Amino acid sequence: MSRALRALLAALLASLLAACGGGRSADDPTQATPPAATPQQIAHGAYLATLGNCAGCHTMPGGAAYAGGRGLATPFGMVYAGNLTPDAATGLGRWSAEDFWRALHHGRSRDGRRLLPAFPYTAFTQVRREDSDALFAYLRSLPPVNRTNTAHALRFPYDTPAAIAVWQWLFFTPGTPPPAAADADPVARGAYLVNGLGHCAACHAPRNVLGASSAAPAGGDILGQPWYAPSLHPSAGRRASADELVQLLRSGRNALDSATGPMAAVIFRSTQHWKDADLQAVAAYLTRLQPQPADDPPEPASPAQLLRGGELYGRHCADCHGQRGEGRAGAYPPLAGNATVQQPGARNLVQLMRHGSFAPATAANPQPYSMPHAGLDTRDMAAVASYVRQSWGNRASAVDEIDVLKLQ
Repeated sequence: MSRALRALLAALLASLLAACGGGRSADDPTQATPPAATPQQIAHGAYLATLGNCAGCHTMPGGAAYAGGRGLATPFGMVYAGNLTPDAATGLGRWSAEDFWRALHHGRSRDGRRLLPAFPYTAFTQVRREDSDALFAYLRSLPPVNRTNTAHALRFPYDTPAAIAVWQWLFFTPGTPPPAAADADPVARGAYLVNGLGHCAACHAPRNVLGASSAAPAGGDILGQPWYAPSLHPSAGRRASADELVQLLRSGRNALDSATGPMAAVIFRSTQHWKDADLQAVAAYLTRLQPQPADDPPEPASPAQLLRGGELYGRHCADCHGQRGEGRAGAYPPLAGNATVQQPGARNLVQLMRHGSFAPATAANPQPYSMPHAGLDTRDMAAVASYVRQSWGNRASAVDEIDVLKLQ
């Protein structure tokens, strides 16, 4: 073999290793000791961790904070969150601030491996370097926890480095974070929070068959959970005001609706603790998004189904939500004009009837009212759902038994 051919093969092999995750060994001892973080930087990093709800994925129920292990079901298999504590053997103890920045901004681990997009670096790539460094400083300040990361359980070929390389080539381009000076504009600050560390589109955007989501938070099914994350764009009908959005994110409820399901957990762990200025910035940004187009004309329910649904509503629902869906201020949300009731699909409404509704306990609403499930069968759930979706001015399609069965 000629020297030129050997050199060409070596270059090709190096390129393949780089594409599939080759790089510096995770045990490389040459990493410089990071400079000591200031208390102000650590405090800022702690707030950024709250903004990003990092503990929501990286803490198992009953487990040590940020020690990882929580599983996320995806269409491609199970993914498990990593250990973010500064343990040298199993966590971030040997990482540098540069390594951490590369993970957030480029979607690569310390040793150069490409990270699974279940870690939402497609959003975190918008995070500024100074915020990345502050977040890393906070994580370095945590007590180290020796907990070996749980191996992912993905199906072939999604578990291969080549598949991740192809995915990144198709769907990921490192972003250009906005300068800090842009935060002087509340709308720009809101965009930075929603599209960056808040990674709202990770739930609130549709995904394609390979799991890539749109940057626009136009609504989508939540991975691994029987819930739909609604569009964050203003609706064609009754629009939430900026003050109403702030109230929902701070307390878990407002005059129009209350949070439940996965969003209740986000409010409990994260948004109720945000600074008022950041909540107002997010609301300013969301209320300025392009309004979503009007839905197609709803499919009407049959008179028999509406009659049955009305009878069941009066028996099980009207005491709290009112005979005309008006709700009870400060306790039970109205169903007339309710965004959850009128979502394009009835997934969330069916989940509420099947399992009940449990709003988050927040500092602004420490004793929220909850709703028990009514014990309805499939036919009756379809009738009630159709009735509330087509009463009191609500305009949404009817629900049949097949729809309810599909929404298990």
